[in-house]
Amino acid sequence: MDFELTEEQKMIRDMCRRFAENEIKPVAAKLDETKEHPAEICKKMGELGLMGIAIPEQYGGAGMDYVSYVLAVMEISRACASTGVIMSVNNSLYCFPIHTFGNHDQKVKYLTPVASGKAIGCYALTEAGAGSDVASIRTTAELDGNSWVINGEKKFVTNGNVASYCVLAAVTDKGKGYKGISSFIFDTKNTPGFSVSRVEEKMGIRASGTAEMVFADARIPKENMLGERGAGMRQMLTTLDAGRLGIAAQAIGIGRAVLEEALEYVKVREQFGRPISRFQAIQWKLADMATELDAAELLLLRAAWLQGQGKPFEKESAMAKLYASDVTMRAAVEGVQMLGGYGYCKEFAMERHMRDAKICQIYEGTNEIMRLVISRALLK
Repeated sequence: MDFELTEEQKMIRDMCRRFAENEIKPVAAKLDETKEHPAEICKKMGELGLMGIAIPEQYGGAGMDYVSYVLAVMEISRACASTGVIMSVNNSLYCFPIHTFGNHDQKVKYLTPVASGKAIGCYALTEAGAGSDVASIRTTAELDGNSWVINGEKKFVTNGNVASYCVLAAVTDKGKGYKGISSFIFDTKNTPGFSVSRVEEKMGIRASGTAEMVFADARIPKENMLGERGAGMRQMLTTLDAGRLGIAAQAIGIGRAVLEEALEYVKVREQFGRPISRFQAIQWKLADMATELDAAELLLLRAAWLQGQGKPFEKESAMAKLYASDVTMRAAVEGVQMLGGYGYCKEFAMERHMRDAKICQIYEGTNEIMRLVISRALLK
């Protein structure tokens, strides 16, 4: 058993750490305050190959492995969770399904610009009545000549307000249940009948746009179906497995930022004539935080390695996402507690980390659903 990263993996981790420290961390608080999409940062990440890390160079990607991918997301998220999830969705929820299920022409036209960082991608799945129960989606796609006519609404679409391209799940055969769901690719800038109706006001990840999409007789070219008709549910589940690796990595990045800030603070904050780092209660909090974050990272690296080897990783990705997000939420709560009143004020980044951490327990499948995924795998 070898726990050593390859030279290439170390290279991308270190490069991302430098980039995050120099280019992202100094503006992270401002991005959170203004809710501004970090367009210039995303452009630079594209130039560094970070927007399509595991996509072959033939289609605009960096041609690296999934371990490199999660290492990169961890480092970017350590500086700014909003930027981390923009990058994660671009890689996992948009690039992955097109590379996995798309044909060559679709990859050239719709994957290459996004994997190379020249455009942003998103994934439209969730609806007002279909969250954890994704088989209940009601957005429909009806074939009319050479076009699919789309009607319905999608909620909580990360990157939806800035994306040029989108992977969409819709019902093509109403009487077939989950077997009647299909996937499509569409151009958000050139699709009549499509609009973004609102961008959500959120507690955290505020520089990452979360959009509501509306389809009113929106027309998508017939050839833009992704894979086979009726295969959407299977594609969706596989895509979400991949997406959970990105969210686990995002969570661990936030957790590392929490630990770093806590360590820095407790060494200089004095009470009763000595630094609070000298108190056992503080030491134990730090020890638990560091141990749990290391354990979460090992779960994540295992799942990423399995995906890269083409092995089943559904259970492992659910475990990584579940544990990493729970661990990070606990760390963030303890981080705020260690900083006391300062932890509750925007003068310190700790309160932002706590707000950002919470969503990791919710999206890409709530942690309650993760427990169902894991238990189903165990009981097979």
